[in-house]
Amino acid sequence: MGAKNFAESFRITHGRKFRLRDFDPGSTGGLPSKEHSDDLLQAGLNRLTELQSKLYADDRWALLLIFQAMDAAGKDGTIKHVMSGVNPLGCQVYSFKAPSAEELDHDFLWRTTKCLPEQGRIGIFNRSYYEEVLAVRVHPEFLKAQKLPHNPKRIWKERFEDINAHERYLTRNGTVIRKFFLNVSREEQKRRFLQRIGRPEKNWKFSAADAKERNHWDEYMFAYEDMIRHTATESAPWYVVPADKKWFTRLVVSDVITDALESLDLRYPKVDATKRKELKAVGTILAKEAA
Repeated sequence: MGAKNFAESFRITHGRKFRLRDFDPGSTGGLPSKEHSDDLLQAGLNRLTELQSKLYADDRWALLLIFQAMDAAGKDGTIKHVMSGVNPLGCQVYSFKAPSAEELDHDFLWRTTKCLPEQGRIGIFNRSYYEEVLAVRVHPEFLKAQKLPHNPKRIWKERFEDINAHERYLTRNGTVIRKFFLNVSREEQKRRFLQRIGRPEKNWKFSAADAKERNHWDEYMFAYEDMIRHTATESAPWYVVPADKKWFTRLVVSDVITDALESLDLRYPKVDATKRKELKAVGTILAKEAA
């Protein structure tokens, strides 16, 4: 079975009936171990390298990849491994932390809109504008800091509508969007936190604030479920990717990205007759050059 079959199992395009409890964080799609995925992953990464080269040369489409997850779900590692063979010139990665004072003085889409990928490039958002319906929803004090001029009673419904409109606009203008929720279990997150504490070289990745957020686990799960339910669309689908086994996470994400690129009419620019004549002339000159 190819990786593509796995990816389709986690794709959400119509979220009305979506339930997070229907998706097992520990699933491996039937693969018994990492060793059984290595060849599939390598083939996917090789294909991704080829497709990214075409995307860059074609210069008509952009690909936006959005990663959302609880802490320690493996966003950084997944991005690092899956994009390992991509030309850095054709890839832009942005990690969005707590908003600055300047960002808080703008609308909630402003800071990410500035970072959208150019045509021919892959843009990666490590967290994104979706934090505005996740962390901001779980922590009302974050919303208060935004100093909104109107009553926020319908704020989440309105933000879902704004996000859908934003993504529809981007899609119509050539930006292909794929969104990943790395679905880690509470138990696996705890194990990874303890690992970070126990290994000095991992200590820098752990913060006491990360552990405190575990107290809001149920609230986050509700927010994620509601977010996916309201923003999963045919053109900008969510993938609820099992994240307890990092090797399987990477396999699924790799397949989703290659599948998205293969769905486009990517091609290297054709050289016209004038250009071919010019190249032939240059080739002739170079061939006559003394060694």
